[in-house]
Amino acid sequence: MSLLLSGVLFPPALGALILILLGRLLSKRSVSWLSPAAVGISFLTSLLSFFLIKGKASLYLFPWLSVGGLQVDFSLLWDPLSSIMALTVSGVSFLIHIYSVGYMGEDPGYRRYFAYLNLFTFSMLLLVLAPNLPMMFVGWEGVGLCSYLLIGFWFEKETAANAGKKAFIVNRVGDFGFLLGIFLLFTLLGNLNFDYINYHANSLAPSAATAAALLLFLGATGKSAQIPLYIWLPDAMEGPTPVSALIHAATMVTAGVYMVSRLFPLYARSGLALNVVAWVGIITAAFAATIALVQNDIKRVLAYSTISQIGYMFAGVGVGAVSAGMFHLFTHAFFKSLLFLAAGSVIHALGTQDMREMGGLRKKMPITFWVFTIAALAISGIPGFAGFFSKDQILAQAYIRSKAIWAIGVVTAGLTAFYMFRLIFMTFFGEPRGWKNAHESPPVMTGPMLVLAFFSVVSGWFFSSFHGWLKPLGYIHLEELPESKEALLMGASVGLALLAIGLAWWIYLKRGKGFHTGFIHKLLLNKYYVDEIYNAAFVIPYREGSRLISRYFDIGIIDGTVEGSGRLTLQGGRLMSFFQSGFLKDYALWMAAGVVLALFVMLGRAL
Repeated sequence: MSLLLSGVLFPPALGALILILLGRLLSKRSVSWLSPAAVGISFLTSLLSFFLIKGKASLYLFPWLSVGGLQVDFSLLWDPLSSIMALTVSGVSFLIHIYSVGYMGEDPGYRRYFAYLNLFTFSMLLLVLAPNLPMMFVGWEGVGLCSYLLIGFWFEKETAANAGKKAFIVNRVGDFGFLLGIFLLFTLLGNLNFDYINYHANSLAPSAATAAALLLFLGATGKSAQIPLYIWLPDAMEGPTPVSALIHAATMVTAGVYMVSRLFPLYARSGLALNVVAWVGIITAAFAATIALVQNDIKRVLAYSTISQIGYMFAGVGVGAVSAGMFHLFTHAFFKSLLFLAAGSVIHALGTQDMREMGGLRKKMPITFWVFTIAALAISGIPGFAGFFSKDQILAQAYIRSKAIWAIGVVTAGLTAFYMFRLIFMTFFGEPRGWKNAHESPPVMTGPMLVLAFFSVVSGWFFSSFHGWLKPLGYIHLEELPESKEALLMGASVGLALLAIGLAWWIYLKRGKGFHTGFIHKLLLNKYYVDEIYNAAFVIPYREGSRLISRYFDIGIIDGTVEGSGRLTLQGGRLMSFFQSGFLKDYALWMAAGVVLALFVMLGRAL
């Protein structure tokens, strides 16, 4: 049965390889079948493995690294956690591949796009099926590379090229910490397999566990766009919209949450690191939600929403509720990918991402409107929809462990409902603004959206089964609240969400105009000027320092030394050429002078 795991991982890699090497020889129709089919096979094999493999399984492929005391095999791990992730990654990615056939149909880089998309899916599957940190790091860097290629896919646009570079550079900062964490764990334990690390985590001193866990978490703040390394994700909207859906819903930004969940015993041993995870997560959730309140780019609203929702997941894992955090990752994959694909449908129809140029699309694009509304209800935590169940579990567990985290989480839930329905009211209601003709997207795009809409409702109904599925990991625990208190907490979060939706309706439909608050509005619109602060604190000093080093050290000392030795040799040659005139009389003269000089020397010695 473990051989099935090769069918989970390798089809997208094979698809990417064929498209990279032979893409120019393939017709557009062939590419349209090959790329989605590769991921579809991966999804079907994941589904078969889910039902056929009981408990835990591994597949050994070949020895990979053998350096000193480090022995790493290239093998695959299938257990409750990796199985959930493999299903989510391959399933959502498959739907996004199908959608992309319609969305990218007229793009000249069609073959290149699908090669990158297949490679992206393969890298994320490698990350989640890895049984050890070195293999996870390969997948970790693979999704980083693919995000750079896909965010900057339209590299002829300066903004897209810059966004790709920003994502790549910011993630290198986090990955440096991740690497240091790997090195430290190997120094401490001598083994980098997840099972070994988790089993021996309690043998570590709390301070050592804290250092390793926080270094790894620095990498997670980069990959999963958390404070302080979240700044790349909003700019990533320069890439094609299906790429945004894939990055935000099923691949790159969920990697950090998965990593912390996978190594939860290490974080639990530290205690402090787990608190840092929870507080960074909930602060990021609230911080990003406030920025989303006033953004006018439809994709940027969703980008800040992703940063906020990933913060919720970290908060859940950080308060010890791994199954709740992972369940929100699972449900979020459906409604967030749906939100991006529906936004892509709007952009595909209108050619703009500015919500101020939309309005009145409800009747022109009914399918897009209804699926968007379903996804918005899910992310807002309205009862009956997927996000309600997963978010409610996180808030309940947060209330048990930290009332402050719970309070921030509830307020953030209200902010989420407000900005999501602000987006809906500005985009689909009112009078048309700035467009004349709009049309519903073709079935190849609406079909995947309808499937995702279905799962944006029903995926939340299975938390008990989800929790039970993860229990064999050994560190999956939930504390129970009295039913009356749980109902009260649930009522508070739902009531605030409904109040926020009503407020958005009053401001953007009843009054018919936005709500501006002077300085605060400007502060939020400019994202707290964090990019400007980072630019002044890091980018400008680094750039100017590099110029000074280049001018005085590189050019002045290094180049000066190399070029100076060349000039010295040249001048020496010119001096010697004075003695090499090519005339016999000159040579005779120098010989005579040499004889006379030798006689004088000999005479001096004799005297």
